[in-house]
Amino acid sequence: MKINHLYQIFELYPQITIDSRNCIENSIFFALKGDNFNGNNFAEAALNSGCAYAVVDNRKVLKDERYILVDDVLQTLQKLANYHRNQLKTKIIAITGSNGKTTTKELIAAVLAKKYNTLFTQGNLNNHIGVPLTLLRLTNEHEIAVVEMGANHLGEIKMLSEIVEPNFGLITNIGKAHLEGFGSLEGVLAAKTELYEFIRQKNGRIFINNCNENLVNASNGILNISYGINSNADVSGHIIEQNPFLTLAWASQRFAVTAEKISTNLVGNYNAENLLAAIAVGLFFEVEITDICNALKEYFPKNHRSQFIKTNKNSLVVDAYNANPSSVEAALENFAAMQFPHKCVILGDMLELGDESENEHKKVIENLQKLNFDNVFLIGNIFAKCNSDYKSFKNIDEFTAFLQQNPIENSTILLKGSNGIRLEKVIEIL
Repeated sequence: MKINHLYQIFELYPQITIDSRNCIENSIFFALKGDNFNGNNFAEAALNSGCAYAVVDNRKVLKDERYILVDDVLQTLQKLANYHRNQLKTKIIAITGSNGKTTTKELIAAVLAKKYNTLFTQGNLNNHIGVPLTLLRLTNEHEIAVVEMGANHLGEIKMLSEIVEPNFGLITNIGKAHLEGFGSLEGVLAAKTELYEFIRQKNGRIFINNCNENLVNASNGILNISYGINSNADVSGHIIEQNPFLTLAWASQRFAVTAEKISTNLVGNYNAENLLAAIAVGLFFEVEITDICNALKEYFPKNHRSQFIKTNKNSLVVDAYNANPSSVEAALENFAAMQFPHKCVILGDMLELGDESENEHKKVIENLQKLNFDNVFLIGNIFAKCNSDYKSFKNIDEFTAFLQQNPIENSTILLKGSNGIRLEKVIEIL
């Protein structure tokens, strides 16, 4: 079936379902495939559960006119999303980067929502499936969309950019993330700046951290709005305090803002750049200064990102949604600078680092030794192989059992690790 014909059906049934166990009434089911499942086998169940149509790519499952046969379901989903995007006048800002892209996306969306009907990526639906699903949520009412794009291999950001066709782009930073797929820091830079290449070809505009030399060099010739800490950027700022919450002062000569101060609910000095990115976007889109400041003051982090949690026993700095060498270094340095007694660090393995994995974990241990925290616990098989002097546990369950026998109290604790380590499981014990 041609995309324009499928689009006519989508206009009548504009809800998309990819899980036959959770069908929206009168939606269209897309029979996607995964490593351990084939959606074609669940098309009938989806239709029986209320879906109006099922898009499949296996002729054998066809039973009636409610089945729409295509060559490839995933490609069809992506093409439909791109076709839909081009029927609308919504301006789209695409965001990628090694660290901070989800927080930056949410901060930008919070600022823009003060003036515009704004759609933004939910959670971390930022891959080859999540991005099309986000685009297919767009309606004529949405004036701006903020779309997060993730990748762990070269070419993925290019592919996602061609689906999204953003008018604006923002790369938060370049760090040692997904080295298993990218191979090196140079590979990460090449992959992330595929967004810049798309924006350059389309004569779009970027928002850029002018303190990041790699990004500045890669952005040559692209129209930009710059931001940065203690810099001569279009939007510049400096940290007033961060104990534990970040307070930021900022100004902008380009946008005629002399001096503003924002007290946030975010933990981590690395979030200062994310805040400045949101301010730069807000100023460009002519959001009132008071609205920009209020949006950032009102934002509360969630999903174990940059959170400060007070329990009956301890104070927790929770940044346990993701981890790579760059973000772990930033988190440790930030925690070391905080003025708290009895500081404890709980670190989980950093995943997807490929051949560099053990070496990068050893570097973290060397850094820990220099920072001299009161207590350090390492969780995961990779840290366990490093033979350090710190207490090490093969998995979170082993560590949980230890905590139940050896409770930690009256401490400020940093939790940082890759999502797969599941550090959040110990929050209720701490």
